[in-house]
Amino acid sequence: MAKAKTVKIADVRSKSDDELKKELMDLRKEQFNLRIQRTTGQLENNSNLRQARRTIARIKTVQTERSKGLAAPEKASSKTAAKKPAKTAAVKKKKEVKE
Repeated sequence: MAKAKTVKIADVRSKSDDELKKELMDLRKEQFNLRIQRTTGQLENNSNLRQARRTIARIKTVQTERSKGLAAPEKASSKTAAKKPAKTAAVKKKKEVKE
C-alpha cells in the first residue's frame, strides 16, 4: 500500500479540475483500503487514514470554491491584519471607575 503523504492546499489549488477528480477517486479507494486494513488489524500506521481523510477534505474544499466562483482566501500578513487598538491606561481606568 502506498504511504499517504501530506498535501499542501497550494498544491491542490494548482491542479486542474480533472486532476482533482482523479486524485479524489484514488484517495477514496485508498481510504477504503485503509479502513479495511484497520478493521482486520493489518494497518500499521494509523496516521495514513487521517492524512487520506484530510487530503480528501482539501480537494473537496477547492472543488467547492471553484464551483461557487470563490477566490482562494489569502493569508493576512501581520502588517495588514486589522488589529484592535491596545487598551491604554486611561481606558482601563475608565472601565474600573464604571464598575
